[in-house]
Amino acid sequence: MVISTSTLAIALLFLTTTTSLFYYSHSYPHTRHPHIAKHNYKDALTKSILYYEGQRSGKLPPNQRVHWRKNSGLSDGSAMNAFLVQKVKSLHDYKGHADNFICSLIPGAPFSSSQFTPGGLLYKMDDTNMQYVTSASFLLLTYAKYLTSAHTTVKCGGITVTAKKLRTIAKKQVDYLLGDNPLKMSYMVGYGPKYPQRIHHRGSSLPSVASHPAKIQCHDGFSVMKSQSPNPNIHVGAVVGGPDQHDRFPDQRSDYEQSEPSTYINAPLVGALGYLAHSFGQL
Repeated sequence: MVISTSTLAIALLFLTTTTSLFYYSHSYPHTRHPHIAKHNYKDALTKSILYYEGQRSGKLPPNQRVHWRKNSGLSDGSAMNAFLVQKVKSLHDYKGHADNFICSLIPGAPFSSSQFTPGGLLYKMDDTNMQYVTSASFLLLTYAKYLTSAHTTVKCGGITVTAKKLRTIAKKQVDYLLGDNPLKMSYMVGYGPKYPQRIHHRGSSLPSVASHPAKIQCHDGFSVMKSQSPNPNIHVGAVVGGPDQHDRFPDQRSDYEQSEPSTYINAPLVGALGYLAHSFGQL
């Protein structure tokens, strides 16, 4: 997968807001949790960022840490010098719409339109559902920051939703992704004792140049696609599409809807993990 200029811009937006979350957590020490977290959010954050190094194309820098990834003739868009210019009006102008969206994510709220799996994962569709999970988690944490700084809450019908409630929901989604689920599986490759072994990723599933110097033709990859063997190259930090609406995950390489990682899954997760890692004193 080549990282496009638009993807780089989106990732920059998430990382910029993540930095804001860092400063917020530092400025408001009451949001930090002194007790020990069940998950190592710092480790997950580090691996989530490392995932992007495995997505690089073109001539790789000397400090490339994903050693099975080598130079290629593709372009990752870095030469485009993408810049993100952002002008944000006061959130007050959008609070009504924002509150309605937040209420749609709250389980049990009168206007909630979200579905959850039996194990508690936010569910929208089988095809790359984890993109909605990570994006919603990031937005919930960001809005919780706004609610706390503005000393306000969200009114969902007769229910008052606090910033703490939003943080709790977001943390539960991230924890599910990291292994607190019926399968006890982390959906981030390389995190925890159990994670997807056959992700839908050509670079991860085919032999590396070091072990197979000869050229691999496009059609030759299909034999590997159907193989039940684990991927030879562990793409650390990659987050796959995730389980279905019944918390099932077959871990099949050919099942791209559930087994394919993508940059737009990881980008908002970086923000959520950054906040949680700092909140629990891991950063």
